[in-house]
Amino acid sequence: MSDVRIGVYVCHCGKNIGGVIDPAKVTEFAGKLPNVVVARDYMYMCSSPGQSLIEEDIKRYGLNRVIVAACSPRMHEPTFQGVLKRTGLNPWLLQMVNIREHVTWVHDDVPQRAEEKAKELVAAAVARAAHLHEITTEKFPVVSSALVIGGGIAGIRASLDLANAGIKVYLVEKKQSIGGKMAQLDKTFPTLDCSQCILTPLMVEVSRHPNISIYAYSEVVDVSGSAGDFKVKVKLKPTYVDWDKCTGCGTCVEKCPGRAPKEFDEGLSNRKAIYFEFAQAVPRRPVIDAEHCLWFTRGICRVCEKVCPVGAIDYSQKERYVELNVGAIVVAIGYELYDLSKIREYGYGKFKNVVSGLQFERISSADGPTKGRILRPSDGKEPKTIGIVLCAGSRDEKHKKYCCRYGCAAALKHVYYIKHSIPDAKVLILYTDIRAFGKGYEEFYQRFRGEEDVFFIRGRPAEIFENKDGSLIFDVYDSNTGQLVNVKADLVVLEGAVEPPKEWESLRRLLKVSCDPGGFALELHPKLRPFETTSDGVFLAGAIQGPKDIPDTVAHAAAAAAAAIGFLSKGYVESVPYLAFVNEDICSGCGLCASVCPYDAITIEEKEGKRVAKVNVINCKGCGTCVATCPSGAMQQNYFTDTQLLSEVVSLAGGVK
Repeated sequence: MSDVRIGVYVCHCGKNIGGVIDPAKVTEFAGKLPNVVVARDYMYMCSSPGQSLIEEDIKRYGLNRVIVAACSPRMHEPTFQGVLKRTGLNPWLLQMVNIREHVTWVHDDVPQRAEEKAKELVAAAVARAAHLHEITTEKFPVVSSALVIGGGIAGIRASLDLANAGIKVYLVEKKQSIGGKMAQLDKTFPTLDCSQCILTPLMVEVSRHPNISIYAYSEVVDVSGSAGDFKVKVKLKPTYVDWDKCTGCGTCVEKCPGRAPKEFDEGLSNRKAIYFEFAQAVPRRPVIDAEHCLWFTRGICRVCEKVCPVGAIDYSQKERYVELNVGAIVVAIGYELYDLSKIREYGYGKFKNVVSGLQFERISSADGPTKGRILRPSDGKEPKTIGIVLCAGSRDEKHKKYCCRYGCAAALKHVYYIKHSIPDAKVLILYTDIRAFGKGYEEFYQRFRGEEDVFFIRGRPAEIFENKDGSLIFDVYDSNTGQLVNVKADLVVLEGAVEPPKEWESLRRLLKVSCDPGGFALELHPKLRPFETTSDGVFLAGAIQGPKDIPDTVAHAAAAAAAAIGFLSKGYVESVPYLAFVNEDICSGCGLCASVCPYDAITIEEKEGKRVAKVNVINCKGCGTCVATCPSGAMQQNYFTDTQLLSEVVSLAGGVK
């Protein structure tokens, strides 16, 4: 390997590396290793002067391999690959050594050992670099259309941004109408704008946009293909109403004798068996609930069919499927409220006057079950003492460990509702900590902190009990005063935890997206790429990436749309460099690699009378599962061949000489 000419560059990374080890000593050690032509250290190797230093050395010394010992390759591998590209070298002749996260950050208490470890890792990289080879990628055209899954505010914002950029958008929503959780709110904090006044114009804009097709009351059931060319199967659930004929006049809903709990009101009121999701629903088309319709359950009625002026009722409808071909997918399915009945000590689901924050929103809404009057669900009386419990199920080791991020501000908004509806009401806010983190939230908090008859108690209820008159009693220890407070309330509002929707588990498997410890979608990078996933062409918008308030959700959705637009506007997608490849001479065609591939990128084919594995270049994501499984070693992976990896292992086994 006399033609191998390696340059080694050690970064100080300020004090992150240089404050623990001596980069100059590591550099001196590296300069004596085989095939190393030049070795240098610099304060910030990723800076413009640092990059120029490498470029000049490549030209001066004829380097054909470059090793950079610095931070994680997740941070700056593209940076240094760009240096190689600018000098005409293949970018995959670069080897990075992570001596920050893997050395100085974890061994800052033993600098001498950290320095020895840094030398060992650099030596292993030098041994590996001798076996690096050029890697090329292939380009494939993309389909200039996008799928947005979820029609809440995140899906609406992403759809409009994509459509306004000239991209065809298919918006799939599982409910009868788009709008999501935001449509159920009365007002939004901290400005206290009417929620539907903000939302419904956007909903109408989506419905009228020439580049957007809405598939409401539908679900994504299968996803195949790859980035830039996804094949998506969507199930259209039977509505038993021909939406093409229906004019949305509402006569059928008015005359229907059937009854069922109204989901939009969180079960606090009833709706008809044929219904609109809510008054401003988009699309404004009704759905028949077969579980509560008298025709489907008892074979009687058919009133809706008799009164429909356009003959749109169709009891014979079955579920249908459509196939969509899209280049990018934006996931915007939002969140679900945690089942508060699991917090047994609070009595939710057992006591009628213990309600969730979202139920309280519906009670306070002008189009809610009480037309905006705050009344107790048990007897319709006006409550005079109301307890608001923050962090119900969140920041709790027994339930959800994470913060919902909007509960504190929602509680303050609910104080506003109460004091404007019942001025003489007494409000107790039971909190762990007040987290008023958003723009204008601190001022929002201060506004109600001094409100008359509003009391902040730092503590959580021990257990809630119900009196015969429907009132609620409980004790709470106030950690600020060190006193045990006995509370009697007419109504208790639980600002609950949130979690991913139930359908997320199956959907994420279709999309091949990982999840974080809370179950939410795992982003590609928490700071730099929070709207991308490890699956190319799949983007995240809103609360499915983690709990968010409305402003953050809208910003995140806009960022996801921008990323998707950038992805599609290139007109092509590149194969990953870490492709698996097959040595057909020793492949037995056993099929184990195909059986374990999570991306369906491997098939077994007949070639010259022999069964061999074949890798689909566009589907392969370079995970390496097939390589680890292959019993013969026929399956290898670019940049991680057996020879490259073993050379590192042998070097590490020998230690620093």
